[in-house]
Amino acid sequence: MRKLKITELNRISPEDFKKAEKIPLVVVLDNVRSLHNVGSVFRTSDAFLAEAVYLCGITATPPHAEIHKTALGAENSVNWKYFTTTLEAIQELRQQGYVLAAVEQAENSISLDELRLENKKYALILGNEVHGVAQEVMNLCDFCIEIPQFGTKHSLNVSVTAGIVIWESFKKLTNK
Repeated sequence: MRKLKITELNRISPEDFKKAEKIPLVVVLDNVRSLHNVGSVFRTSDAFLAEAVYLCGITATPPHAEIHKTALGAENSVNWKYFTTTLEAIQELRQQGYVLAAVEQAENSISLDELRLENKKYALILGNEVHGVAQEVMNLCDFCIEIPQFGTKHSLNVSVTAGIVIWESFKKLTNK
């Protein structure tokens, strides 16, 4: 087997990405402190055609060298918006008709492998690396998604979590 060259990957330009049809998904970062995690979420959101990334609270915004280090330019292709608080982002998303899903370990959460998404617009809310999604934010969500875990640790890095949940959402929203 031969690795493909970058020129064989049929990548679209950032301009074409902006014009491309997106999946009805916004990724919300609730006070994510690591700039590498922020960059990684941009890159994953680009890979799976998410509509936008909403950056809230202490979450850093582009342009920033540390975000660019992991985003590799995706911070320029994926639409993003900054909010002083996650509650402000939620208010805007509600007004635009989004269904809000926290990604967190919580009572009555839905296991990712059992998640069913309808033909609606969704916002995935990912939380701080230490405290997770704030309880005041959880209180406003329509449901909570939990990734099943089977080892001794019961948490994943926020960028890993984003990759798993965005990919699963992409598959469910596009029937791929």
